[in-house]
Amino acid sequence: MLVWEDDVKNTPSQAPRATPPAHSFDPLPVLQPAVSAQPQAAQALAPPRALPGDGEPSSTRRVNVADKRIINGQTDVNQLVPFKYKWAWEKYLASCANHWMPNEVSMSRDIATWKDPNGLSEDERRIIKRNLGFFVTADSLAANNIVLGTYRHITAPECRQFMLRQAFEEAIHTHAYQYIVESLGLDESEIFNAYHEIDSIREKDEFLIPFIDAIMDPQFKTGTPEADQTLLKSLIVFACLMEGLFFYVGFTQILSMGRQNKMTGAAEQYQYILRDESMHCNFGIDVINQIKLENPHLWTPAFKAEIKALFDRAVELEYRYAEDTMPRGVLGLNASMFKGYLRFIANRRATQIGLDALFPNEENPFPWMSEMIDLKKERNFFETRVIDYQTGGALAWD
Repeated sequence: MLVWEDDVKNTPSQAPRATPPAHSFDPLPVLQPAVSAQPQAAQALAPPRALPGDGEPSSTRRVNVADKRIINGQTDVNQLVPFKYKWAWEKYLASCANHWMPNEVSMSRDIATWKDPNGLSEDERRIIKRNLGFFVTADSLAANNIVLGTYRHITAPECRQFMLRQAFEEAIHTHAYQYIVESLGLDESEIFNAYHEIDSIREKDEFLIPFIDAIMDPQFKTGTPEADQTLLKSLIVFACLMEGLFFYVGFTQILSMGRQNKMTGAAEQYQYILRDESMHCNFGIDVINQIKLENPHLWTPAFKAEIKALFDRAVELEYRYAEDTMPRGVLGLNASMFKGYLRFIANRRATQIGLDALFPNEENPFPWMSEMIDLKKERNFFETRVIDYQTGGALAWD
């Protein structure tokens, strides 16, 4: 199903791995008694320490591309160029070109359909409510993971640049779900509290939260094999399992409605969100693979076994969510169809990061989803307004 236009482009490290420093930058100051005369903000902006063996301080010499690292780097994180990870910069530019805002999408037909007692079946209404109940908080979790966790441990400024854009896109996605909830006049308390009250949603979030908490801990710093594996595990969980697996039952359900000319405004927004998330997933996989190249000692048999177990658990949780959202067949779909689909996606994610396929011989029951994900084949299948959603002069209209 998943058609990724960007191959994982990694360049092996060109310099020996230096002894990693304590480099993490706290995203928010902690209110506590001062332990140094130097303000915390100044400490965060202080120039990096010299590389071991260098004769001159790093504050007085220019950044050498060969010294850059995704994690545990000692080059100045404030200097974007010279580029080492050009793929990260290119993905940042592509994300900016795909900018959109929720209120540019008309919800008038959706509102009429939702208010019409015969507009949707009860099963279809359940799908919409369950979807929004998961997604309204899922993208906030993703944003918190980036801003309060991952960002401060990544030392490649090109990657940080993409992550800043990614965090903004997560905010747009949360805005989109809120816009749908508000437009349809849904009970906001019910929808926004679903991650506390609906078991199938709560279980997915409870699976994710420990991986956020681990790297958000103010005491957590990379630089040891154990800590580096903790960060790598968190990156895999969020790129491959959250954005790359946990979103796909909901995306398929809502896009299926759009294909049947139902809830077309919501479906259009989901298509844009899916496009963004596929880029996030691709970027995360590139980061994971680059970390593996630069730190091969992290990719141990025990670590790989742990990651495989997480994949198995994620497939189980997302299938449980499919059963909860679709207790009966609807939209030409049924929950059992998603079992093979989720295994198919899990195989794709596993092989993208260098693991063996976990569920051999699984096929994709929804081949049409490939077209929805493929950024270079975007089309106006809802007959609404934007064919290829690009900014500025790149917009194409009916």
